[in-house]
Amino acid sequence: MPVPRPTAVAGLFYPADPTELRRELRHYLANAAPVPHLGAIKALVVPHAGYIYSAAVAAAAYSALAPQAARIRRVILLGPTHRVPVHGMAVPATDTFLSPLGPIPLDQAARQAIADLPGVVVDDQPHAREHALEVQLPFLQTVLGSFELLPLAVGHCPPETVAAVLERLWDGDDTLIVVSSDLSHYLPYPQARRQDEATSRQVLALDAALEHDQACGATPLNGLLLQARRHGLVPRLLDLRNSGDTAGSREEVVGYAAFAFTPETTP
Repeated sequence: MPVPRPTAVAGLFYPADPTELRRELRHYLANAAPVPHLGAIKALVVPHAGYIYSAAVAAAAYSALAPQAARIRRVILLGPTHRVPVHGMAVPATDTFLSPLGPIPLDQAARQAIADLPGVVVDDQPHAREHALEVQLPFLQTVLGSFELLPLAVGHCPPETVAAVLERLWDGDDTLIVVSSDLSHYLPYPQARRQDEATSRQVLALDAALEHDQACGATPLNGLLLQARRHGLVPRLLDLRNSGDTAGSREEVVGYAAFAFTPETTP
């Protein structure tokens, strides 16, 4: 039997103690930036830094999702690789990811459904120490309760390769796509604000030509933007801030944004 993937950054990026973690998550969700009622959310873009820096922004997306939680049974979670290089997209061989809030089963049928696509490899190593996907799990567990997960660690590949995977897994309203990405990195506060605002406009225009200095998850995000255009999704900016707004100095900041993609043009 495959060994479950244990937590790698619990106690570093977010609390390892379940009681403390639940308390923090309730606080972030209760105090999230207010958003109007949205139609059926198909996809989210959320940041992935330590909770002290980015969780307040991520919470804007997850709180918007909460009213629709009952319909979601599967989450396709994509993010960049920070520690292990990957040519293509790595799906794990294990069948369970662990979090302080409990185990999350992986969707075996979804993994099998994309096994023949170009760029898809089965490899636990890119997932072993990767934080970009892990930090989303407690939020998803809190908002959705039970669900099946397909995590994809996205490395070097064309956005069309990502889009093909998303197309194969698109399905109906019970499937949610989440792309984990921060925006600019280590720029002075005013410059970061300008660059992140420009990046946000590009996302809102469904312009799938983001560079990695704009978003560390540019490859999975560009793949989502291609699919959003093809499926007629409308992106909405829910929150846009940086670490200078949430915690830390303003000399060098990291940008964070939360987006939701829905089929409707109006709520």
